[in-house]
Amino acid sequence: MKILAVILAVHLILACSNESRGNHPVVANPVIKTEKRPEADPSEMKSKADKALKFCVSKKLSTEFCILIDMSLHSGTKRFFVWDFNTNSVAKKYLVGHGCGLNPWSSDASKDSPKFSNEDGSHLSALGKYKLQGRGHSDWGINIKYLMHGLEETNSNALKRYIVFHSWDQMSDEEVFPKGSPEGWGCPTVSNNAMKEIDPMIQQAGKPVLMWIYQ
Repeated sequence: MKILAVILAVHLILACSNESRGNHPVVANPVIKTEKRPEADPSEMKSKADKALKFCVSKKLSTEFCILIDMSLHSGTKRFFVWDFNTNSVAKKYLVGHGCGLNPWSSDASKDSPKFSNEDGSHLSALGKYKLQGRGHSDWGINIKYLMHGLEETNSNALKRYIVFHSWDQMSDEEVFPKGSPEGWGCPTVSNNAMKEIDPMIQQAGKPVLMWIYQ
């Protein structure tokens, strides 16, 4: 009888164990997908810089450095590059904001898919080459702005649209990816500390500086 009782007990334990596994299936650990941080293509930037130098020579702009802004990159990454023509390399890089368009002002709704326009009232940034010439007072950031003279059909209305280069308190010094930078009404905006570094460079350039916004 004792042996029979032991056998019955073992069967009961095994049955309960199998039932428990059947009611509670093992779930595999979920795969957490992380957004890949985009980066500028060095060879593409070098190609842009080579073209920029030729353009600067032809237009009598500064051949010390230029500013390249790659709008194909996520706005939460540093996509504003100060290119040193002497060393043929990136000297500095910063975050830069773009226009919000129909999205709420100061949001990051188009952080990875900005639109562009040369139309007044579009609240969008415009692609193309600009001549930075004319330093003045800004109501934003550290109160310094540079007039942006559009040199192509894609940005010819920059002055009429009051598109200028200035800093903005809401812009970060460090990358905020996967979040985006705050979006304004079309001006390329940098952080206050960034402008404190860039401003003396532009003043000391001796000639107008090229800013090339591309995608």
